[in-house]
Amino acid sequence: MSYSRKIVYLLLLGIAMTLVFCQRDAVVETNANTYQNLQDSVAYMGMQTCRSCHNNIHQTFIETGMGQSFDHATQQKTAATYGAHAVVYDKKSNFYYQPFFRDSILYVMEYRLEGKDTIHKRIEKISYIVGSGHHTNSHIIDENGYIFQAPITFYTQEKKWDMAPGFEKDNLRFERFLTTECITCHNHFPTFVEGSLNKFESMPSGIECERCHGPGEIHVHEKLAGNNIDTSQYIDYSIVNPTDLSRELQMDLCQRCHLQGLAVLEEGKTFFDFKPGMELSSIMNVFLPRYTDSHEKFIMASQADRLRLSKCYTQSEMTCLTCHNPHHSVRKSEKNDFNKPCMSCHTTKKVNECSVPLAERAQNNNNCVSCHMPPSGSTDIPHINITDHYISKVTSVNTSKNTSDKINTKEKNSIARFLGLKILTKEKATSLDMARGYIAMYDKSVEADAILDSAHYYLIQANSINDLTFKTWIHYYFAKKDFNSIIQKSKGASAASIQDGWTAYRIGEAYLKNGDSNKALPYHKKATSLMPFNLDFQEKLGITQVYLQQLKAAQETFNFVLKENSKRPIALCNLGFTKALEGDFKIAEKYYNQAIQLDPDYEQALVNKAALLRHLKRENESNQLFKRVLKINPNNEQARQFLK
Repeated sequence: MSYSRKIVYLLLLGIAMTLVFCQRDAVVETNANTYQNLQDSVAYMGMQTCRSCHNNIHQTFIETGMGQSFDHATQQKTAATYGAHAVVYDKKSNFYYQPFFRDSILYVMEYRLEGKDTIHKRIEKISYIVGSGHHTNSHIIDENGYIFQAPITFYTQEKKWDMAPGFEKDNLRFERFLTTECITCHNHFPTFVEGSLNKFESMPSGIECERCHGPGEIHVHEKLAGNNIDTSQYIDYSIVNPTDLSRELQMDLCQRCHLQGLAVLEEGKTFFDFKPGMELSSIMNVFLPRYTDSHEKFIMASQADRLRLSKCYTQSEMTCLTCHNPHHSVRKSEKNDFNKPCMSCHTTKKVNECSVPLAERAQNNNNCVSCHMPPSGSTDIPHINITDHYISKVTSVNTSKNTSDKINTKEKNSIARFLGLKILTKEKATSLDMARGYIAMYDKSVEADAILDSAHYYLIQANSINDLTFKTWIHYYFAKKDFNSIIQKSKGASAASIQDGWTAYRIGEAYLKNGDSNKALPYHKKATSLMPFNLDFQEKLGITQVYLQQLKAAQETFNFVLKENSKRPIALCNLGFTKALEGDFKIAEKYYNQAIQLDPDYEQALVNKAALLRHLKRENESNQLFKRVLKINPNNEQARQFLK
């Protein structure tokens, strides 16, 4: 073969190979059932097992935001600064917070001042730090496996401590429990205690390989047996490689965590059930409220939604993986790495037609992303700048100066007008889907009657009669505080027949609110049998037992709660109340003091202690406590009556 013919042959061979590669992508089957590792019986092997063969990938992945998403609270993990400046004052609740390390352990101290005197102090150990440090470090308290978010966060871009997101509006102090919905996005899968909301037996340290590739048991066994596959030509169905998935399944994988909204689980599913290669809607549906300014304002983890709104997405086949290599840190990537995908569609000629002056473009090194995906704030996390994944010709309003002086009041009011709730995980939602979405919106973000009106509209449309419809009606009436309708709706549904803890609890509460403790009791018992480690349910069972004067049973219930978590003011207060009813005033006062030490503004504990002191003829102390209650809440009728 002549040299020239050989060159032509090699060129043709190269073109043929390229076509074969492209064709494989086009015809590959991406039905979730073709992947062997999607069955529930397939075990997760852990990142260290993956590392034994893929150490080079592991070394770069652990530098990414996902790899550094979650870890123990150590001086190596924290990105924060500490010292006298690291004090946060919450004016609304009148609490100060100061983080500090002592003997290599991180703590946060809550305190309150009256003049120069410290009249309240509570110190909690921080067990975990959430966040890579790119935007924030948030902090988690572990109380016997029950995990809670601490009230302060370090915002790394501004290098400042402030109240944790949402706490500036409503300071939940140390009582914001973190459920599997939160943890399974910020971390690899922990060992969850069934029948709880926020108790875990073990906690990993960061997102691992199998979150994006699926459980690796079959893959490991295949490789150890020497069954290797040429992945340049064929798909290895023992493990999921996201690049082999269809476009929609790729997006479902990424938006499992990068589509923050109102997540509503399908019946019988948990947040542990989604695996790469599945349709997200088979496990959960995600809803987002749409407003007239939704194109300009957005929550932080809404990258998938923002991208889907972009013409670049709708007019191409791009996915998140077009621009992102999940194995490499965004912070360590070159700016041009993110411009290259732009150039694959936008030719040099089109780029030269850019309206930005050449000198300005040159000064910015022709960085497409800086203009078309500008840094922006978010509506839910303060003190941060994130990349807006809505690829637009117009710079986001969020990045411009405040324009409020340029629009009139009527225009301002129209900006945030609610347009409706949109389901983002499938094309068409059922009426029941939408009803559940609106109820979730009411529970989690917007307590407005109009939201429940929409839920009611869709519930009426969902004329099917099944267990999920029944549970949704009970949930709807509970949100409306329409306890009579709950009782009417649940007639014929005995406590024994209810198989959902929340439904049993809501029916029990309806009877309790209506003053029928006898009928409430079996439903509260059923709720706690289905979810024994939901300590809120246990406390309501104990309160019901107190109403029925079953004091020994109530004490057993409250003691169980305190054995699980000794820092429960409600359980302490009610346990004190049962002791006071038995005449054991010394022990009762001790429990009241413990409750007040944990929460100095806990009105019922203060009132109970003051009443006890009045009974013991310690009137000065009693009056001081009642005055303290009225300072917290001038409308507290119990305190007003006692002081009269």
